[in-house]
Formats: sequence, structure tokens, C-alpha cells
Amino acid sequence: MVVESILQGVKVVELAAWTFVPSAGAVLADWGADVIKVEHPETGDPQRALISSGVVAGAGGVNHFIEQPNRGKRSIGLDVANPQGREILYKLIEQADVFSTNLLPDSQRRLGIDVESIRARNPKIIFARGHGYGPKGPQAERGGFDLAAYWARGGIGDALAAEDGSYPSPQRPAFGDLFGGFAIASGIVGALFKRERTGVPSIVDVSLLATAIWQLAPDIVGAGVTGQNIPKFDLAEMPNPVANIYRTQDNRFLALVLLQADRFWSDLCERIERVDMVEDERFADAKVRFVNRKECIAELRRTFESKPLAHWVQRLESFEGVWDVFQSALELHDDPQVELNGYLPKTTDANGNTFALAANPVQFDEQSPPLRCAPGHGEHTDEILQELGLDWDRIVELKVDSAVL
Repeated sequence: MVVESILQGVKVVELAAWTFVPSAGAVLADWGADVIKVEHPETGDPQRALISSGVVAGAGGVNHFIEQPNRGKRSIGLDVANPQGREILYKLIEQADVFSTNLLPDSQRRLGIDVESIRARNPKIIFARGHGYGPKGPQAERGGFDLAAYWARGGIGDALAAEDGSYPSPQRPAFGDLFGGFAIASGIVGALFKRERTGVPSIVDVSLLATAIWQLAPDIVGAGVTGQNIPKFDLAEMPNPVANIYRTQDNRFLALVLLQADRFWSDLCERIERVDMVEDERFADAKVRFVNRKECIAELRRTFESKPLAHWVQRLESFEGVWDVFQSALELHDDPQVELNGYLPKTTDANGNTFALAANPVQFDEQSPPLRCAPGHGEHTDEILQELGLDWDRIVELKVDSAVL
């Protein structure tokens, strides 16, 4: 079975910008859906301007903020505020299985693309909405990027902040958007299955706030059960010294995750040439290592900091306990495990630039999806309009009236 056949024949109309909802469309396109990205004829997706404005760095004209969440789609330049453009959108809706958007509820109503208006043209369509804070409550009409609704409001930033009162770390770009977008794609697939079985379409709602709560569930549920925030980790006194992070001589880091500590303790100590710690009564088993955790961690830190990372990688190569190296984003491109599993497949754009994109994390039948680059702004306008049955005279009229690109 070819990966592209998973959603072959499914048509998605996406009226969304930035990364949150568009990344859902990228996943659906990976799985074979025909995803039509609707963009304003003049401005397009605002992320198209990030490189030209100097906000993000690019190379060879590759805008990775467009490529990652928009690969595999077709783009139509369409002004839905123009009655003629809106009618074209409705014609697309009539042929679609899914409509997805991140426009605010007020904009949806004003433009005539809310659930009632869209379902009036296609009663069977699945309507997927991306929110900052959810479809109900006092902030249902409020916009939200992931730094606000996910990182700040959802508790992620606080959970990862230091306790010394210093500024919390900023999130990485689109950190919550990509997780939230995958949740939207999963919801859409579930709704497609339900409609296939029952004939009943669904409204799919995903918010950045909800995705943060899901991702931070152990902390949040635990806080509710205990009535207090779950204590933050202090690497200098972790309850289990061999479930911890250690710095090496060359300022690299590795993680030990020996949850069955006693099972691996002796072998670990031999590999790091600290057999004396096995014989030390302070570290004899997990119970006493907990009591003497500060001393145990201090000893392990001194040991790991005495040699460079390459030394420890060699010493731990055949170790049966779980451990790994902290890698940078650039190093992942040369990771054989990443390459052999197709986690960073490459694609080539119209300018001949070849680059890697992050595959969505689901594989079918051990295959990485073949990726196509993101479309140019309005690249497929004429093609899509012709598929709707419009002749060239009508297409030219729409262009003259600025209804399409």
C-alpha cells in the first residue's frame, strides 16, 4: 500500500494562515488528501513575508516557515470578502469533504464562512476549527498565538521556568502550533471515519489551550489531585541520580534514564570506571542513593565532566540501560536513525533548492510519505478554477475584478 492512498480522494479546503491550522493540512496532504490552500490574492499567507521582512533567516530563497506547514498543497488566490470570490469558495466547498479555518468567529460570520453558511452549501462537510482558547467561554472570540494560549496560559512556560524568579525561557517557533495542528489532523481523520460509518458530519474543534493541557497532563492532573503544584526538578538532587542529565568535559550533555536503577547500577559504574561507587555503602541501592542523592549526583557529575562526550558514547555503546545524547537541530540532519527511518525526507522546490522537511510522526506500512514542496502564492488558481468548470473568459473577468489572483 502506498502512503498517498490513505486519504486518496479526500478534498480539503483550507482558509487559514500561519502554522497552527495549516500544519494540519500538511499532514492530510502527506496522507494523500487534495488540500487547497485559500490565500488572499494580494497578501497571501502572512508567513510568506517573514524572510523578506528579515524576521527569519533563509537560504536560497527557501522559506521554511511556509514549506513545513504547507508542503503538498495547492494554492488558490481568492478574495473571500469579494462576493465573486466567496462564490468560488462556496463552489469549492460543494466538492469538498473538509473545510478548515483559523479565522476568528466574528470574521467567519462577517465573511459568510461560519458553520451554518458552509453547511448550507454542503450539509455533509466536516468543519474543522483551530482556536486559541476554545469555542466556548468569555475568550472564545479572542485570537491566540501559541506563545500566549499554549506556552503562557496553558502552563507549559511556567512548568519549564526556573524557580529563582528569572525570566522564563521563550518557546521555540511554532512549538504549540505543530502539536495542535497534528491534533486537528487526527480529529479530521476521526470525523471522516465517523461520517463513513454513520453519514453524519462533525465539527472538529482544537484549541492551543487544550493542547497545552493535554501535553502537561501529568503536572496538571497531579496538581488537581494533590492541591498543589508538582515540584519542579532540581538536577542537583533528583530522586533517582541515574535518571538525570550530566554535562561532559566538552560542554555536551547526555541523559540517563535508568528507572530500574538497581538493575543497571553495577554495570553503569563499571563502564564509567567508578566501581568504587558500587562498593560505597552510601550508594549501595536505590533507597540509600535517594537518601544520599546530592552526594551521588555530585560524584557522577565529576566523573562525566572528566572526559569528552565521544569517550562516554564509546563506553556506553553496548549498555543495556536507556541513555542518549543531547543533539542540536543541525545534528539531527546527520543522524543515521533519522535518515534510515525517513524522518527528515527531502524535497525540491521550483527554484531547484533541495531541503529536508520534518515528516509527520505517523508512518503507514513502514513508509515515509513522499513530500512535495509548498505551493507558490496562488500557483494553482487557474488550474483549480478550470476544475470548477470556469472558462478562460470568466477567469479573466474574476482577475480583473480582483476576486482571484
